Amino acid sequence: MSLPIIVVGAGGRMGKTICGLVQESDAMTLAGMVERKEFQPAAPEGCLVSDDLDAVAAACPRESCIIDFSAPQSSVHSARTAAARGLALVIGTTGLDEAQKAEIAECARKAPIFWSPNMSVGVAVLQKILPLLAKALGPDYDVDIMEIHHKRKKDAPSGTALRLGECIAEAKGWRLEDVRCSGRDGIIGPRPQEQIGVQALRGGDVVGVHTVFFMGPGEDIEVTHRAQSRENFARGALRAAQWLAGREAGRLYGMGDIF
Repeated sequence: MSLPIIVVGAGGRMGKTICGLVQESDAMTLAGMVERKEFQPAAPEGCLVSDDLDAVAAACPRESCIIDFSAPQSSVHSARTAAARGLALVIGTTGLDEAQKAEIAECARKAPIFWSPNMSVGVAVLQKILPLLAKALGPDYDVDIMEIHHKRKKDAPSGTALRLGECIAEAKGWRLEDVRCSGRDGIIGPRPQEQIGVQALRGGDVVGVHTVFFMGPGEDIEVTHRAQSRENFARGALRAAQWLAGREAGRLYGMGDIF
């Protein structure tokens, strides 16, 4: 049986990509599209279109999975809807603050919810590899992260850059919020021993580039991930939706759980 998919933010760039891939799939059916009326795309036969997620969720099968790449507050609303109706939910939204993350995690106690700031398989693997590099290289190697995205991206640094920074900080026994430096200007003095720089560049239509620099005595190591198209993230989200089907509620899932 095909998995019914409800796409929140169906008129956005990621939403359109996800909708297109679902329609090409034999394993999934596009059951609903949620978008503001002025941005609603044309829907295939049998697909509900509305600006009201609650109404769409009520009319779709109980086994449906919501996919949301919209905006932080909208994603929180999707989590509340999923929790109220027991529907599965995949969130790929970035820019969530701590209170919003906490509310989504609380909703995950009542419905199977999956959240990742980056749905790429490659980035998921990086989160496993980078802590090993940080531990093996030791304290003599400074770490900075640089990310590049298109000029329309609203949050900075990217959620992916922050997550990569978190996994490196954890490997070093630090908290990223205590050691992160996202801007250097003027006479700043020597670099502190406990610091991770996270810098953001914006311009053009860059899908996403993340580079981690390990800078040590006499040598540098660079690890770069380049997203070639949005389909990479969309396919990751659909993979997450299929993996989430049949999972129990109780905790917030992420890409690490798939691998």
